This record gives sequence, structure tokens and C-alpha cells, in this order.
Amino acid sequence: LPADAQVPYHRIVFAHGFYASALHEISHWCIAGKARRELVDFGYWYCPDGRDAQTQSQFEDVEVKPQAFDWLFCVAAGYPFNVSCDNLEGDIEPDRVAFQRRVHAQVMAYLEQGIPERPARFIKALQNYYHTPELKAEQFPWPEALN
Repeated sequence: LPADAQVPYHRIVFAHGFYASALHEISHWCIAGKARRELVDFGYWYCPDGRDAQTQSQFEDVEVKPQAFDWLFCVAAGYPFNVSCDNLEGDIEPDRVAFQRRVHAQVMAYLEQGIPERPARFIKALQNYYHTPELKAEQFPWPEALN
């Protein structure tokens, strides 16, 4: 949430007690530019659970990069990563493996081409705090190997 008259600083709001939820919201913050960081939910499009096939496809399109950062953050923190298709009430069953593969491809692209500055700084902070090693492709298994 952006700063307002009641709270003079920006806030990351997440499901209390859910570490992965906090990492996910931070991933959206890392992607948002300066102007979007001033908006509620960083100005991201979101359609709640219960999506049809077309809307689920749109959801997955906008979630590939944030979930790639989630995965990078989780590995940097030594925390398990689970991709989220987030459509439990929808009229279609999302292809979780196909989506995981898209997220995996984005992770590999970040590792090969460089992680942008803000997420890279957060990853470094996580690694320093949790004493985890530098990120390498081998730490990100091909999706068929995930639970």
C-alpha cells in the first residue's frame, strides 16, 4: 500500500504468517516502477479466483516474472518454492506443470542475463541473512522434479 494521510510510509501487505506471501508481494514491488509503487497493489491487474480459461491465461501471463522472482527469493532464503496458479474455484484446471516451465524459463533467463537491480539487492540481503550460497541454475529443478 502506498503511504497516505494515516501512514507516512509504503507497506507490503501479505497473508499473516505466510512467508511465501510476503516474498510474492515483494516480487511485485521489485517489478513495479516508481509511479506504480505509488498505487494500491502497484497498479497490477488481478482477477480473483474463479477464472475461466482465457482469464487464467492472462493471469499466468502477468504472473511469470513475479513468480520467477519468488523462486529466486525462496532459494536465496533456503525456503521451499511452490508455483501458484491461484484458481481453486475456476471452471478449468490450470496446467500447473506448463506454468512452472514458463516460470523456470524466466528464472533461467534472469540467471543468464542478469537479475534486475532491486530484486538482486533483496536476494543479496536474503543470502547474507540466511547464509545461503550464490544462485546457480542447478538450484532450480526442471518442473517435473517439483512436488
